[in-house]
Amino acid sequence: MIEPFDDTYFMKKALNEAEIAFEKGEIPVGAVIVIDNKVIARGHNLTEQLNDVTAHAEMQAITAAANFLGGKYLKGCTLYVTLEPCQMCAGALYWSQISKVVYGARDLERGCINLKTKLHPKTTMEGGVLEEEASSLLKRFFVMKRNLN
Repeated sequence: MIEPFDDTYFMKKALNEAEIAFEKGEIPVGAVIVIDNKVIARGHNLTEQLNDVTAHAEMQAITAAANFLGGKYLKGCTLYVTLEPCQMCAGALYWSQISKVVYGARDLERGCINLKTKLHPKTTMEGGVLEEEASSLLKRFFVMKRNLN
């Protein structure tokens, strides 16, 4: 049984968002933002639906969290995202001053770690939470896309 309010619990919420993206034909990345063990924002990729290259899951969640909190800074918040943030999202996370980022799967090609994109000095980052589930969903999506083309 999963202990409530641990990283796995919240990453499952992010995976639920990724599943929604998958069903919409979007790259299946999902995100939730948590403060005081409460999910205050959710997001999933909407780049195809909105015809907007910036409509990544993290960006959707950052905007929703800022609206919920009534301010642009996300101090005390944790982002759970199924895929390591890209450079653009890492930049937005930097400016939001989010306290912690927890991701599932690494993005060895476009992720912020290999591209050496810095997060805010007070932001901590941890990876590999439900990595296999997140990777599996992404692989299934791209296999499906290749088979349709």
